[in-house]
Amino acid sequence: MYTGKIVFSQLIDFLPMYEFRKCVNRYRGNYKTKSFSCLDQFLCMAFAQLTYRESLRDIEACLRAMQNKLYHMGIRGKVSRSTLADANENRDWSIYADYAQVLISIAKDLYINDEFGVELDQTVYALDSTTIDLCVSLFPWAKFRNHKSAVKLHTLMDLRGSIPSFIKITDGKVHDVNILDDLIPEPCSFYVMDRGYLDFARLYTIHQCSAFFVIRSKVNLRFCRLYSHPVDKSLGLICDQTIKLVGIVSSKGYPEKLRRIKYFDTENNKKLVFLTNNFILPAYTIALLYKCRWQIELFFKWIKQNLRIKVFYGTSENAVKTQIWIAISVYVLVTIIRKRLNLDLSLYTILQILSVTIFEKVAITQVLNTFYYEKQKPCPYKQLLLFDL
Repeated sequence: MYTGKIVFSQLIDFLPMYEFRKCVNRYRGNYKTKSFSCLDQFLCMAFAQLTYRESLRDIEACLRAMQNKLYHMGIRGKVSRSTLADANENRDWSIYADYAQVLISIAKDLYINDEFGVELDQTVYALDSTTIDLCVSLFPWAKFRNHKSAVKLHTLMDLRGSIPSFIKITDGKVHDVNILDDLIPEPCSFYVMDRGYLDFARLYTIHQCSAFFVIRSKVNLRFCRLYSHPVDKSLGLICDQTIKLVGIVSSKGYPEKLRRIKYFDTENNKKLVFLTNNFILPAYTIALLYKCRWQIELFFKWIKQNLRIKVFYGTSENAVKTQIWIAISVYVLVTIIRKRLNLDLSLYTILQILSVTIFEKVAITQVLNTFYYEKQKPCPYKQLLLFDL
């Protein structure tokens, strides 16, 4: 019989607590705090994400019902709705943003050798954003439309393991292309983007950093074709060209040559045109790289459906960002657990299992390992049958 920790405590064991204390001390998160520390706040919010709590009242009711287990969960302070609301309101969200980056670096090292659909040695990133709608009367700081507020979650995701490497939370009015100014391109890496990020001056900055980009072209692009290269039309390729921009603004922003690839997507019956500064990879590989960009769309869909980032526990900017960053930390924590325990389960399945076993005193490997249930054979009856079947 297992007599160790409850499942939630075993989850917390995967967190680097030394790094968490460093993040708290960096922003003086526990300054003048007597009872409810930053760790208590983080654990309560992580519990809410794992068990799908909808409000502060839900968190308070569930945790108080398990008062005798809070100490074993790592929660030392008294859990109350007002205390948690004040912590989300006043404690710097940067504490949890920095800690999420620590977890992201751990996860990237674990998934560095994973495949993502294209055989490529370089790191491939997908850049995109998603909008989270808010009520304008409750969130007036998140400007978007006249009658609607929203926040944007700008994400740069490593396609190996679907790990978000860079995240910035802004109001809904910030255009996607402005996020390129905040990126520090890694040499020899690929950045795959939709045409909303088409700004040739910013793309030229990526090129000057010895990084590569793959981006969809717009219909009104003005260019001059310099060379045409042979393509295998059976793969859906239409043309592979070396071009130079001739527009007044675009040619000044990107003065060097570009590669233009046209591809016919048979699944959606649509022609796609890509621009890239990489002249080495085959044209079909460039098309496949853009197809892999769809993983970031699945990531946005997954976190909206399985994490609490559409209903918020507070209305201030600090509370919203705190909740989102802790949700990202929980997502990355689940990916770390999945890799370290060598699980074949999906992230959705892992979250569903954890949500109903969070207070159970059972080994986490036993809970999450499906083979434990599949490989068990029914015990033969010792009693003899009375009748022959």
